[in-house]
Amino acid sequence: MDGLDEPRRLLVEELRRNGIADERVLAAIGTVRREAFVAGDLADRAYENVALPIGLGQTISQPYVVALMTQELGLSGSERVLEVGTGSGYQAAILACLAHEVVTVERVPDLLASARRVLDALGYANVEYHLANGTLGWPAGAPYDRIIVTAAGPEVPTTVLDQLGPDGRLVMPVGTLKAQRLVLVRRTGDGFEETTLGGVRFVPLVGEGGWSEASLIKLTDLDDGLEPPL
Repeated sequence: MDGLDEPRRLLVEELRRNGIADERVLAAIGTVRREAFVAGDLADRAYENVALPIGLGQTISQPYVVALMTQELGLSGSERVLEVGTGSGYQAAILACLAHEVVTVERVPDLLASARRVLDALGYANVEYHLANGTLGWPAGAPYDRIIVTAAGPEVPTTVLDQLGPDGRLVMPVGTLKAQRLVLVRRTGDGFEETTLGGVRFVPLVGEGGWSEASLIKLTDLDDGLEPPL
């Protein structure tokens, strides 16, 4: 037992009340030590249902958003998952609890190194790390059963969508720099089907399939339930 067991339990109950119904996802949220992925001075806020800064203009996502995106992937335990945007490593840890293998791609060296240190220290052995432009996915490992993109683009990059295997699912925020909608894309025998899951705000996906560096604007306001854009 640790001092954060009760806040972790309360967070799980809050997520359940807010519509997260996948018990495997809730169990993962209740297991993963979110405090390990935030700065020490924010550890006492680790189980608040809010996004928190992790430096370099990035955030650790709101637990509800993590849970919703993970739930929509429909993981059974046998899947290979591509994560575009390692960030803090928290989402990768959740995925590692629920999938057979996680391939995670991050463009910022310091973020990737930090996330890997934490994940290795916590014993997550089924995560493969790559420093690369996430808008290109990781073609060398394709196809993937599931893909999760944890940064927002104007649309789902074709290069990433092409890496989704048969009957695969992809979850990603798409829209403008200021506001996006979370979409679920399913690959079917006839092509792709898209479902909107709700409004969100994420940091921008930067690169060939996302936003150019020159197009970025800095927004620092935080809205309840929304990810803060860069």
